Amino acid sequence: PGLSYTWLFNNNTLDLQEDSRRFVSQATGNLYLAKVEPWDVGNYTCAVSSAGAQRRVQGPPTALTLRGDGVMGEYEPKIEVRFPETTYAEKGSSVRLECFALGK
Repeated sequence: PGLSYTWLFNNNTLDLQEDSRRFVSQATGNLYLAKVEPWDVGNYTCAVSSAGAQRRVQGPPTALTLRGDGVMGEYEPKIEVRFPETTYAEKGSSVRLECFALGK
């Protein structure tokens, strides 16, 4: 609780508010890219902030490269859901459930 995740791309904060291809799960911190484009190539770094501890920790960069051979493989479509068995919410509050469609 109290953690928030931010991703940096080549040391610049990713502005995902206007980006329909990329999404950061605030439940897991994972960054999802719907379709990789040549301009997505670079270094991605995750930063985690804790409001309670008033601290921000940045992980090591992860390089994203495109394969030059054009072979990416086929992935069967699937829906990836990581919902808890039971989700509790106070009446009138908001609940966010994340569901991802994967595949090619």
